[in-house]
Amino acid sequence: MNGSKRLGKESLPTSQQAEHSHDHDIDHEHTNHAHGTGESAHSHVHSEESLRRIVNRLSRIEGHVRGIKTMVQQSSPCPDVLLQIAAVRGALDRVARIVLDEHLTECIGRAAQEGNIDVEIKQLKAALDRFLP
Repeated sequence: MNGSKRLGKESLPTSQQAEHSHDHDIDHEHTNHAHGTGESAHSHVHSEESLRRIVNRLSRIEGHVRGIKTMVQQSSPCPDVLLQIAAVRGALDRVARIVLDEHLTECIGRAAQEGNIDVEIKQLKAALDRFLP
């Protein structure tokens, strides 16, 4: 995660601070996957590195949410809980930004080259309607 607002080790519960990830040199193989909803005009292909980065971020967020649950169970001060919820919200927004950026550069770009951009744009607009407040 880049930027000063990232979830740092110090903001994670102690039990989660020991977890860390490593960047490894891996072949940039591609994995096909389908969306859970809707019909896509093309198969989605993303690099293993990209998928790994997103899953790593989501795993850290998942651990952070468990930490918030523990804080609530231990009757931590409400302002502290709210601060941690804000950190998770920010982290989720950053993951969404990564997914959107990749969709725009990879999936929409590929659909444009294949001549079926209209379907992809329609699906993206529908997803953004549900995603944005």
